[in-house]
Amino acid sequence: MPGDDVKGILEKYKNGEFGIDEALQAIKHVGYEDLGFAKVDHRRHEHRGFPEVIFAAGKTADQVAQIAVTLRRRNDRLLITRANEQIYAAVKSVIPEAIFHSASGAITVCPSVASPLYGGYVAILSAGTSDQRVVEEAAVTLQVMGHEVRCLPDVGVAGIHRLLAVAEIWQKANVIIVVAGMEGALASVVGGLTDKPVIAVPTSVGYGAHFGGVAPLLAMLNSCAAGVTVVNIDNGFGAGYAAALINRMIAEAAAEAQQ
Repeated sequence: MPGDDVKGILEKYKNGEFGIDEALQAIKHVGYEDLGFAKVDHRRHEHRGFPEVIFAAGKTADQVAQIAVTLRRRNDRLLITRANEQIYAAVKSVIPEAIFHSASGAITVCPSVASPLYGGYVAILSAGTSDQRVVEEAAVTLQVMGHEVRCLPDVGVAGIHRLLAVAEIWQKANVIIVVAGMEGALASVVGGLTDKPVIAVPTSVGYGAHFGGVAPLLAMLNSCAAGVTVVNIDNGFGAGYAAALINRMIAEAAAEAQQ
């Protein structure tokens, strides 16, 4: 652990094994483990409240498995995003309790009793069924970070009565994530109807002039509904992580107020 690492460095300095410059350099790198191809950050939990998350795309299955088992030694929760069956097989061979969420390509490790760690919940609204992969990535991210999620699929503006029919659910959420492709109008509509934080996720679902998600991205960035925050195209993980940070602060403040 970080404190133990610093103590060891100071003892080496005291014993003459390290000079002052060597000791300072070593302290700068406390808390990570060098695997050669990756420097695994063991202090991410201390800084962010959750262990380092592994982005699997672009890495080999063996690299992901090595990083995963290194993180698992010090953490009871683990999240890997943008994985596939081959990567999952490699991870499961070293972490048998790992679970693959095929809809989003996420791999998670959670304690056996994975009840929410925080009060309140995050609502995830999606404009259409085609956005489900991004919804799933956001939901899995929130769940492994210890938050309750309520998903409300297929409530896009083409049939706005569907959105209004479930308004009682998303209006009571602490945070709302809105996932939409096509023209991305759902984020503006929701943002204009709630006083809760709204995180918008544009998706790459749409026809030619949609430009692979650029159209809803620009629409969301230019929303006239104040307070709508936008993440990158198809970035369900980013939205889920941001919502988790916000919900944690709300839940902790509520718990403190009750004491």
